[in-house]
Amino acid sequence: METELSDSLLGTEGIAVLLVYMLVLIGLGLYGKSKQRSSTAGDFYLGGKSLGFVVLLLTLYATQYSGNTLIGFAGKAYREGFVIVSSMTSMMSVVVMYFVFAPKLRKLADKHGFVTLGDFLQQRFESRTLVVLAGVSCIVALANYILSNLKAMGYIVEVVTNGAVSFEAGIVGAAIVMVVYESLGGMRSVAWTDAIQGVILLIGCVTIVALIFGYIGSPQEIFTTLRAAKPEFWDAPTGTALTGWLSSMLLFMFGISLYPHAIQRIYAAESVATLRRAFKVMLFMPIVTTLFMVFVASSGHVTFPGLDAAGSELVSLKTLEYLASHSIFAHVVLISFICAAIAAIMSTVDSALLSISSIFTQDLRRQNTKTASTLQILTHSDKFLSWILMALLVVLAISVDQTIWRLMIIKLELLVQLMPVVLLGLFWKRANTQAIISGFVVGTGIAILGVFGQDIGLAFPSRIVGFHTGIVAMFVNALLCVIGSILLSTSDKNTTK
Repeated sequence: METELSDSLLGTEGIAVLLVYMLVLIGLGLYGKSKQRSSTAGDFYLGGKSLGFVVLLLTLYATQYSGNTLIGFAGKAYREGFVIVSSMTSMMSVVVMYFVFAPKLRKLADKHGFVTLGDFLQQRFESRTLVVLAGVSCIVALANYILSNLKAMGYIVEVVTNGAVSFEAGIVGAAIVMVVYESLGGMRSVAWTDAIQGVILLIGCVTIVALIFGYIGSPQEIFTTLRAAKPEFWDAPTGTALTGWLSSMLLFMFGISLYPHAIQRIYAAESVATLRRAFKVMLFMPIVTTLFMVFVASSGHVTFPGLDAAGSELVSLKTLEYLASHSIFAHVVLISFICAAIAAIMSTVDSALLSISSIFTQDLRRQNTKTASTLQILTHSDKFLSWILMALLVVLAISVDQTIWRLMIIKLELLVQLMPVVLLGLFWKRANTQAIISGFVVGTGIAILGVFGQDIGLAFPSRIVGFHTGIVAMFVNALLCVIGSILLSTSDKNTTK
C-alpha cells in the first residue's frame, strides 16, 4: 500500500492532506452542532436564517458547481466539442431565473416560516396531495444528484491514489464523512464547509487553467491543434442540434434553479438584499468554472487524443496527472485542485442529503402539526432515513453504468416539472389547485416515459424535434395548468396569502 500511494498522482503527502481535510470537515460538523440555537427543524435545516453575504455566496457557488461540472462537463466537452460552451450560458440563465422568483419566495418564507419548497406549496395551494407528489419528485431528483456525484468521487479517488483506494472504497469512505458532518450540525455545518470548499474550488479552477496554458500550450496553440484534429467540433449547431442547445439551456435554467437544496439557501439568507447581492456575483461564476472546464477538455485532446466515452470521464484527471509530471509547483497545485474537486462534490452531496432529510421531515411525514417538539422528533428520526438512503445510493453508484452527464439530464427532466407549479403559484392568483396537480402529474408522466421508456421497451422518444422530452412535458404541464385554472377557478380562495 505504501509503495502504491507513493507512486500515486497525489503522492503520500497529498493523500495525507486529503485525510486531514476530511477530519477538519467532521470538526466543523461538531462546531456547527455546538452553535445550534434550538432543536427545531427551521434552525437545523436553515441555520437560523443567518447566512450573510460571503457565506451565502460561497455556499451557493460550491453547491451549484459539483462533480457534474468538474468531471461531467469536461467529459462532455471532450466528446462533443465547443457546443458545450453553451453550458456557460445555461449556468448564467440559472441565476437569471433566481432573480425572477427567489426574492418573492424568500419574503414569503420569512413571513410563513418555510423550511422546504413543499411548505410554500402547502401554504399556497392547501393540498397535501400536491406536497407529497412534489416531495417524492424532489427526493428522486436529489437521489439521482447524489448518485452522479458519488460516481465522480469514486473516479477521482481511484485515479489520484493510483488504485490503492478503489472506486468502491472511495465512494464508501466519502459517504461516511459526509453523513457524519451533515447530521451533526445541519445547515450551519454544511454552509461553513461550503465556504471553505467554494474558496478552494475557485482558486483551483483558475490556477489549473493557468498551468495548462503554461505547460501544454496557449489558448491559440491548443485550439489550432484541436481544429486540425477535430474540425467538426467547431461547427455551429443547426437544425435539431440547435434546438438541442436551446433545450439544454431551458433544462438547466428551469431545473437547476429549483434544486431543493438551493431553495433552502434562499430561505437561509439573512435578508432579501443579501440574496440579491450574492446572485449578482453568481452571475459571473460560470466564466471561471464551466468555461474553464472546457479549456481542460480541450487540452486533454492535445495530450490524450482518442479517449472513449469511459476514458473521457477522466480527461480532467488525466490532464492533471500530465501537468504534475512536469513541475513540482504543478504537483502542489494539483493537490489543491483535487481538494477542490472533492470539495465541490462533497458540498453538493451534503447539501442534497440535508435537503432530503428536511423533505422527509416537513413534507412526507408531517401532517398538520407544527409544534417545535414534533419537528424535533421528526428531525432526529429522518436523519436515520437519510442515512439509509445514502447507503442505497452508495450501492447504486458502484453498480449503475451511466455517464455523469446522462444522470444529470435525467434528474433535470423530472425536476423541471415543478417550475410551472412554482411560477404560477407565485405570480398568478387564479392558479387552481386541481389544475396544478393535473398538469404536474401529466408532465411528470411524459418526462418519465421520455427518460426510461426505451429502457423498458416502449417506443417513446427521448427527444422531440431536438428538444428533451422533459422540456416538452414541462410546456404541456404549464398549458394544462393554465387552461385548467381558467376553466376551474371561480374564486380567489387559493391566492397567495
